[in-house]
Amino acid sequence: MKKRYMLTVAYDGTAYCGFQVQSEHPTIEGELNSCLSQLLGEEIKVIGASRTDAGVHALCNVAVFDADTAIPAPRLAYALNQKLPEDIRVRASREVAKDFHPRHCNARKTYEYRITRGAFPIPTKRLYSCFTYHVLNIAAMEEAAAFLVGEHDFKSFCAAASDVESTVRTVYSVTVTEQDEDVAIRVCGNGFLYNMVRIIAGTLMEVGQGKRQPESIQEILQAKDRRAAGPTAPACGLMLVDYVFLGKTTLRP
Repeated sequence: MKKRYMLTVAYDGTAYCGFQVQSEHPTIEGELNSCLSQLLGEEIKVIGASRTDAGVHALCNVAVFDADTAIPAPRLAYALNQKLPEDIRVRASREVAKDFHPRHCNARKTYEYRITRGAFPIPTKRLYSCFTYHVLNIAAMEEAAAFLVGEHDFKSFCAAASDVESTVRTVYSVTVTEQDEDVAIRVCGNGFLYNMVRIIAGTLMEVGQGKRQPESIQEILQAKDRRAAGPTAPACGLMLVDYVFLGKTTLRP
């Protein structure tokens, strides 16, 4: 009898065209499907919790799949990692309730957008941060970030081509911190629109450069127009760093 399993997956998204499977391009979902199918001897199609964009990284994305296997759930991670490419690793595997769906449950996601400042780019950081030679006013960025907290219509922070029923989301916190030459923008919320965190990062960077005032965030939200917000920051600086399921758990021991 088939059971449902959950994987916690970390990956370097540099070489992939996002999480969601595509017929002619490498994706995280495609690699998971292929390696799981080889391992278990049946066609497997995972369901991902967060469909990250091309070039975006993750420490803890979640994927579930159904299978009939004698491999103990905690050992699936070890077996699967023997087949996956080195830029994808399963950090944990476990059985979950049959009706558990990672996109249809109460969860809290946290993304971090990393910026490296300096006179010149640092080659070893080019795949995991966005470089800028501009001086950034961190206090102004923090002031602007506060306007994003709460339940809002984030249509202005959503890619124009996105097709969703609602653009209302709840953001629990937005922090801007300095870490030596790096700046980290962390956004925690109940869900995110297409390119939402990258547009937030691009807009906050404009605030930090003095191109916008912190209070302009209120006007951007009210506009409900993608053209009102700043640019979409490069994908390389974005990483999914935390994923927490809230309320009654459906995970099995």
